[in-house]
Amino acid sequence: MRTPALTKTRLFEGVWEGVLTVSTQTAPSIVVTHLAREISGVDVTGAEGGWVVRVPVPADVLSDGVQTFIIADRDSGETLATFSIICGEPVAEDIRAELDLLRAELDLLKKAFRRHCVETM
Repeated sequence: MRTPALTKTRLFEGVWEGVLTVSTQTAPSIVVTHLAREISGVDVTGAEGGWVVRVPVPADVLSDGVQTFIIADRDSGETLATFSIICGEPVAEDIRAELDLLRAELDLLKKAFRRHCVETM
């Protein structure tokens, strides 16, 4: 049996869409959650070569920051895919701050690595 693979095709007009390839003749049972809350209206329809999965993104879950959705097989609990939506002005500042922090940490690692190389020669 082939491992299920869910590939995103697009996010359009508030609906995330993907194609699920799985070796089954019956529609798989998919559950989508956001902050442990199940998202309703998930649609799974047959298509050539797999199943089309459509996930409506509810407007009431969108707010400043990053909102992450988890798409899983209801029966096995296996995570098939995730997607995130980033909203709001504060996000730009958050990303810049995170990038600055990552650069600082990278500089520390580079210095430590160079010191290690000099000491072990």
